[in-house]
Amino acid sequence: MVAGTLVAAAGTYQIAGLLLDREHRGLNVSATLAEPAHFSSLESGLLVLCLVGSATLFFRRFGPILRNILRSKKDADFSLSPVGRRVWEFFSEVLCQSKVIRQRPLPGLAHAFVFWGFLAFALVSLNHLANGVGLGFLAPESIVGRFYFLFAAAWALLVAVSIAGLFIRRFFVRPIWLGEKLSYESGWIAFLIFLLMVSYLGAFFVSDAGMAVKALWWTHTLALVVFLPLIPHTKHLHLVISPVTVFLKRDGFSKIPPLAGDEDFGLVAGKDVTQLISLQAYSCVECGRCTEHCPAANTGKVLNPKEIVLGVRSYLNEFGPSSETPLLAESRGAAPTDAHQRLLSMEAAFECTTCGSCEYQCPVGIQHVPIIVGLRRGATNTGAWEDDYGTKLFLALEKHGNALGLGAMERDKFIQKQAFPIFDGTQEYCLWLGCMGGYDPKGREIIADFARVMQYLGTTFGVLKKEKCTGDPARRLGNDLVFQTLAESGLKAFETAKVQKIVAICPHCVRTIANDWREFGVAPEIEHHSEFMARHKDRLPKQGGESIVYHDPCYLGRYQDVYEEPRAVVALAGSLVEAPRSHERSFCCGAGGGLAFLGEEQGERVSHVRAKELAGTGAEVVGTACPFCNTMFRDALTAVSEAPPQLLDIAQLTARAIPASQKEAGGVQ
Repeated sequence: MVAGTLVAAAGTYQIAGLLLDREHRGLNVSATLAEPAHFSSLESGLLVLCLVGSATLFFRRFGPILRNILRSKKDADFSLSPVGRRVWEFFSEVLCQSKVIRQRPLPGLAHAFVFWGFLAFALVSLNHLANGVGLGFLAPESIVGRFYFLFAAAWALLVAVSIAGLFIRRFFVRPIWLGEKLSYESGWIAFLIFLLMVSYLGAFFVSDAGMAVKALWWTHTLALVVFLPLIPHTKHLHLVISPVTVFLKRDGFSKIPPLAGDEDFGLVAGKDVTQLISLQAYSCVECGRCTEHCPAANTGKVLNPKEIVLGVRSYLNEFGPSSETPLLAESRGAAPTDAHQRLLSMEAAFECTTCGSCEYQCPVGIQHVPIIVGLRRGATNTGAWEDDYGTKLFLALEKHGNALGLGAMERDKFIQKQAFPIFDGTQEYCLWLGCMGGYDPKGREIIADFARVMQYLGTTFGVLKKEKCTGDPARRLGNDLVFQTLAESGLKAFETAKVQKIVAICPHCVRTIANDWREFGVAPEIEHHSEFMARHKDRLPKQGGESIVYHDPCYLGRYQDVYEEPRAVVALAGSLVEAPRSHERSFCCGAGGGLAFLGEEQGERVSHVRAKELAGTGAEVVGTACPFCNTMFRDALTAVSEAPPQLLDIAQLTARAIPASQKEAGGVQ
């Protein structure tokens, strides 16, 4: 925003200098399009006909789109509150174009200049058309008029240069994530925007007494009237509706909405598509930011989050929001005849790791993960999705209460071996083990080391006598019945044990308990072990020497905005090394969305891509803060490196520095 202001100011200064010196340079400020030569009644009538025709063509296409949105099913959980947050995000993401610029600085700034230029030109365009019927309200001789037209001229320069650069990028440079198909409509739109700017600036250089200024005026006008009806036929529809989408998007990152009653099974057919989903589908600008960062799309999978959104849009255009036609095709290999099914498939929907990169990157407020989970719900809850691994997972959750399908006795043995006390209400924290911490051998090592850290700090804690999975994999794979059963069981266990505060090593557990369980009740306060240790970092032992590259877990970073706390813990154990993709741009490990339990994946393994990236930093240790990430990298690091770095959770990094005498004491006092 600051850069745009500085450049605009510089442009205004340069144009002002030209105009003040027009007597020597042959320029004429009164010849601007603000006040062209006199119009005849015939010309004014022709202008009115052009405007009516342009508006008619616009609404002829936009009308059905608007009807599809309004006729879609209402979102049962929608609420305008908190309005303050919505206003702030609208100001930041729409008016200031913060996300557009932050995620792709150079092309983002060019897009921002075009947007800000359109805002600057709004008053100019209104005055321009009003002049055609003798109702102009900005006179170039007035102080206000002179300033505003100079200001608009500066923006015209910026927009002309920016749109030319974006045209070159889209049609000649063309990054791969924009897709293979060229959009010639986009080319025409770019040309018309460029023509609008050039025709406006050209009027400064001609005599107001000649025909040149009128020719420029009509060129500018025709560009406007042609531009308007093209908008709803192209991706530039986002100019009209994306500000509304950003303002109305569902509160919370990747928030999965509750089902609306017993007859709601998720996104099965058009009748299940809600107004927010329809609005978001029509807002897609096809920029490919979601594709660029999607772990599935980057490793040879069928899934492309952009195509999921475009598939919903295509479905609505083809069948409408009341259709009973299924949204998902069985697979792309079936050569579906319906246009939407060339983009939507069962295979694609179940390749999503729910990492949230797509949603985080999207500049127009599209929330991809809830849409994809909605499609999974529709397939799972109706029995359309048939997968042996998925069925085995759901049965394990129902029968044993954990995703690994092991008996509760295994967890009991681990608790007894570690001498963990059972939570009785007197301890400060309930230590949540989770499926990985209670049953996975490496996950148990992380729990044991974190328990030593808590003991070292003198923090009292206990574990639940009986504990079931939070239901995270069932939730992300669309099995609402299993998820509800597990959530209600967990809430009852916390209530019975009178738990007040929880700490967990798994970001998936933290997210699910803190957010997803709210459909059925409010759980006690829960935090991730990285937050706990960072809060006590001044009391934790320090060590140094090793270089440690930290991997940001998706469900800790993008989902909960926790980035600096685990880094503060890593810094106690050695020198921190940043991966090429870190913080909010971190690449997924491949385990999320229940995929850790669905067997071998197609194409290149997501975990191998990320492991290679981490090993490539040359760090001696890979630091994790999620047991699922740890699991995925165990084999991956060995597969991609002949001398793989050591793999340790941040709790293990911290526990290594605890004096040996305290380690040997074992258990928890």
